[in-house]
Amino acid sequence: MAKQLHKRFSTEEVKMFLQQYLDNKKKLPYILEILQITKRRFFHLLQEYRENPDGFSIDYKRKKPTRKINEEIEKNIVNELRIEKQLIEDKELPIIHYNYSYIKDQLYKKHKQKVSVPTIIKRAKKMGFYKPKKRKKKLHDREVQTEYIGSFPSTIPLITSSHPMLIRNGTLSQAWMTLADSFFTIS
Repeated sequence: MAKQLHKRFSTEEVKMFLQQYLDNKKKLPYILEILQITKRRFFHLLQEYRENPDGFSIDYKRKKPTRKINEEIEKNIVNELRIEKQLIEDKELPIIHYNYSYIKDQLYKKHKQKVSVPTIIKRAKKMGFYKPKKRKKKLHDREVQTEYIGSFPSTIPLITSSHPMLIRNGTLSQAWMTLADSFFTIS
């Protein structure tokens, strides 16, 4: 997707291209290629330029602010977070973390307000209603003991045909040998 025109060119540069088109000094495909816009967008700009050449501008004017939610929604998020905090602090209940998806659902059920979960989490962090989840460290509970670096332990588990066999000093263990005799003979 092409970047927005006002980020690539100044208003004066676009005015120059539009005037060149009107004076027939440049051909349309060449101008469209330079500006990287469609014919529709070009002729829309040309119409604006013809109507008011002195007041023409390609600067983007936002009609309403972004990333802002209604104060009523903000108030309802905080109220729901307070309710959730009371549940977490109650020792009788096994709740230990905030459920932001539940808060989102409650906002819609009670107030018919649609809010995304990341928005709720941002407000929770901002207002102090956030409890980070502690990650459990995996304990390293297996240890190989050898006499020197590179040596193998005396017992190595070996998996063959879904039966664990133990090899000791290069031979099968006695327990496996008695079990193996009942299944097949070893010569």
